[in-house]
Amino acid sequence: MAHLVAVLALEGVIAFELGIPARIFGSARGDDGQPLYQVATCTLDGGPVGTSTDFRIAVDHGPELLERADTVVIPASRDSSPNVVDAAFTPELAAALGRIRPGTRLMSICTGSFLLAAAGLLDGRPATTHWAYTDRFARMYPQVKLDSDVLYTDDGDVLTSGGVAAGVDLCLHVVRRDHGSAVANAVARACLVPPWRDGGQKQYVEAPSPPVETGGFTTTAVRAWALEHLDEPLPLRQLADRAGMSVRTFTRRFREETGASPGQWITTQRTERARQLLERTDLTIDQVARESGFGTAASLRLQLRGRLDVAPSAYRRTFRAGPAEAVPGVRQAS
Repeated sequence: MAHLVAVLALEGVIAFELGIPARIFGSARGDDGQPLYQVATCTLDGGPVGTSTDFRIAVDHGPELLERADTVVIPASRDSSPNVVDAAFTPELAAALGRIRPGTRLMSICTGSFLLAAAGLLDGRPATTHWAYTDRFARMYPQVKLDSDVLYTDDGDVLTSGGVAAGVDLCLHVVRRDHGSAVANAVARACLVPPWRDGGQKQYVEAPSPPVETGGFTTTAVRAWALEHLDEPLPLRQLADRAGMSVRTFTRRFREETGASPGQWITTQRTERARQLLERTDLTIDQVARESGFGTAASLRLQLRGRLDVAPSAYRRTFRAGPAEAVPGVRQAS
């Protein structure tokens, strides 16, 4: 039976955030083409609710859906706004959340984290919310380990995301965690979104228009080239030279365009490459380390431990299913 994702729509729900779980989880398919998740929407009384715009939505489920759910998602709404969250945390909402079985995975998108915090479900746990409201969140819920910069947090059975599109990143992260990179990447391709933005990436990055004197140069072509050469040393000077920029200009422009330094971005891409190789090839751990640019198995283990809290061999056992698949440009172990 497919994993049941219940999305709780509250009065004033923001339509974009409401649609994210159905779009991402609903696009995930197994090797047999069957859905890996069932996504259903519920309200506190099973009746229609207004959205933050000029239309209402009708649903097929009431709070009883929460009793069967494997994952519960609370998207942002007017009722999760920091301006009204205390008034919005009604006995009906408390009763609905009380229906959730112990061990059920909880997720919030944007200011939905305010409601999880109001319910005490984030006490002592890492969490985030929309960058514009982090100061207020910290004042209202000092018992929560707020990380104000990141796109999303993952504390096992409780996950939170920053604003708007960070909800897409969080849902893709969960698909990747549940079923591996190949499934998550297929979903990302279908939805025309980046397959992976590291949860530790900052939420809000100023991206001013390029000054006239730069000629509108970007780092796009260099990033595309680097992805084809991740197994090679990629010194900053070499990347800047390929872009026709000074190191200082290249580093500034790179951060403006990606939200990360060149070194951080390359490490993220190498980690993603290593994950794909672990999932889809029979290469040894040493070979995966070399092909992904980490050089040694020890370095690869250090990166996966730091980013995913898992060893390469354990990661492979978790996500490897069926015979190895060919990864373009990679020779299989013999």
